[in-house]
Amino acid sequence: MKLHLKSFLYLSVTLLPALAFAQDSLEKALQMPTEKRNVQATFKAPKLINIQTNETIYKNELDFRVDHRFGDIAGSAGGTKNFFGLDQSTDIRIGFEYGISDRLSVGLARAKGAGVVTQLYEGNLKYRLLEQTADDKIPVAVTLFGSTTISAAKASTDPTAANAFGGFKDRLTYVAQAVIARKFNSNFSMLIMPSYVHRNFTVFGDQNDMLALSVGGRIKITKRMAFVADYTIPFRDKNKEAYLESTLGTKYYKTLGAGLEFETGGHIFHLNFTNATAIQESQFITDTNTSWLKGQYRWGFSIARRFSFDKKKAK
Repeated sequence: MKLHLKSFLYLSVTLLPALAFAQDSLEKALQMPTEKRNVQATFKAPKLINIQTNETIYKNELDFRVDHRFGDIAGSAGGTKNFFGLDQSTDIRIGFEYGISDRLSVGLARAKGAGVVTQLYEGNLKYRLLEQTADDKIPVAVTLFGSTTISAAKASTDPTAANAFGGFKDRLTYVAQAVIARKFNSNFSMLIMPSYVHRNFTVFGDQNDMLALSVGGRIKITKRMAFVADYTIPFRDKNKEAYLESTLGTKYYKTLGAGLEFETGGHIFHLNFTNATAIQESQFITDTNTSWLKGQYRWGFSIARRFSFDKKKAK
């Protein structure tokens, strides 16, 4: 009996490390395909409500998107007299994005624009720098976004106005952003996004350069519906902000948007509410002067349709 016990212990000490090594090797072998997989569909669209997501348009695909903002629902400019904002339109944007590759997309857009700087033409580039992996070796996705916006509005004769353009360069605004996103599970995704905005020309007393920080998220409710929200904090110069409020009576606010996202076959449809009157990054980050607390929020919608020009995929 003692001999059998000694033999059993000897075999256990000898074989267990080998079995453990073999099991570990097998688990690694089974996990190899998972390690190479990138996380797909962190978000369902290239934009949430106001801000960009990490998603780009895939190669040889065209994304057509229409965004619309109505007037104030409540407050002094809302209510029944304007049918809760539906009689007004603060901004409209029509845009196209095309996938040069699976990582790089290029876009063109035309927006009405909010305020006095209107008739906006935008060109943008979006590049997937990093993609989140299923094994968390790369825990986040990183996408870079850059845009140039040109205003075609008639120049004002008031030298203190935001549209008192002296030349072509005064009409230009530049935006640079880095979208850092993570898909935590099949139902929940989040992103954080630092932004830099440079305006060649501003209203008298305002700043040309501005930094901002945005956060956003998506929570899946059903197979085809999700709750989406985003929040943007612009970092304004306190002295300039106080000057604009005292001289022009203009107070600026952070931007908050919330709404529902619907997948309807080849369409992505958003129904949302936000205090931002403008749609373009070049405007809503720097010029949001309406507040939720004053009833100055509006409902809007966006609809996106994807077209594929890849003959192989079509077959």
